[in-house]
Amino acid sequence: MKRAYVTQVAVTIGALTAAFVLGQEFLMGQEAPAGQTAPAGQEAPAGRAGRGGRAAQPAANPAEPRAPQVPLKGKIERIKIYGESLAGNLMGESDSPYVSIYLPQSYATDKTRRYPVIYFLHGYNGEDLDYLDMNGGGRPFYPGAERVFNSGQVKEMIFVIPNCNNVYGGCMWSNSPTSGYWEDYIADDLVAYMDKNYRTLPTRESRGIAGQSMGGYGALRIGMKRPDVFSVMWAMAPCCLNQGNPSGTRDGKPSPLELIKTFEEAKKTGGVGMATAAAWSPNPNNPPLYVDLPTKDGKVVPEVAARYAANSPLAMLGQYGSNLKKYKAITVDVGVEDGLLASIQQFDARMKQLGIPHEFSMRAGNHGSHVVSQWENKILPYFGQYLSFEQSRSAQR
Repeated sequence: MKRAYVTQVAVTIGALTAAFVLGQEFLMGQEAPAGQTAPAGQEAPAGRAGRGGRAAQPAANPAEPRAPQVPLKGKIERIKIYGESLAGNLMGESDSPYVSIYLPQSYATDKTRRYPVIYFLHGYNGEDLDYLDMNGGGRPFYPGAERVFNSGQVKEMIFVIPNCNNVYGGCMWSNSPTSGYWEDYIADDLVAYMDKNYRTLPTRESRGIAGQSMGGYGALRIGMKRPDVFSVMWAMAPCCLNQGNPSGTRDGKPSPLELIKTFEEAKKTGGVGMATAAAWSPNPNNPPLYVDLPTKDGKVVPEVAARYAANSPLAMLGQYGSNLKKYKAITVDVGVEDGLLASIQQFDARMKQLGIPHEFSMRAGNHGSHVVSQWENKILPYFGQYLSFEQSRSAQR
């Protein structure tokens, strides 16, 4: 049995804010920040410009957060939760990442009540704190959640937001000896911890998974493999659906990633290219970076390109489509001006071809538009409709 336990507890903190930030070179013609260029021909996940792929730092003084702009009726806890799945990763990242947990208002007063849980995964160069109003500003999630809960439109739920930001900007929510076995951490370690330490409804029928951009990719990737854990899914503008066609450099010279020789260099300039290599083409026998790059001397390495392709949800559908048919509900959404629109439409078409029941939703705007309003007006009601709130005997302890 894998272990998961708290290593540090912070006090209740303020507001949730949306973890969506505009994409990079693939989105609306923007250039990537320095050091964040994706390998040629590879679709990059979305992230926040200007952070340079550096690991997220905890609040300077988490014990004294600012008061939220909108009063918080429930409770938000930020804790570190150990996962055996992350122990010993070759990048030396923490095996106890921060996790933010929203508990609804009634959690503190109705001590016999148990709750469904939504696990929400953030985007590239994001973190759990993107959903927490630590500085008295931002775009908070929790007011919308509490509006729909208090109106009676949606029954109260817990939602859980783990932080997988690392020195390259993100874990890609993938299993890797280099960056950690994040799929297993979410589906096994984190779920087990929540079910043991909080009043959850500990069945797949009462668990949902969602995410935006890289997090949407993670929701699809994990959801495909773990229908035993989750039963409802919403993927918001998922990135990286088809990674099967990396290309070499135009001038035939080594790519910028190939010029990186030390881990210190990689931390500074590796960015999304190194993040994807660590997640999708790890090599424990290739120190000091423990990855295989998709190019060598500027030319595509077919074996590595095949590994990238194998990590593409579009390719994974053929293998895991039967698992997706076990879900009660699946939705994939995208903005009409999103640079990922074509790849997501292709994914939708393939799901239809395989007879996988799902909804495909298009909204106004680009990659980061209307995510907060989607959360309040569509996503929470969606999970409220399909997750089970039944206080079954099997859920009692």
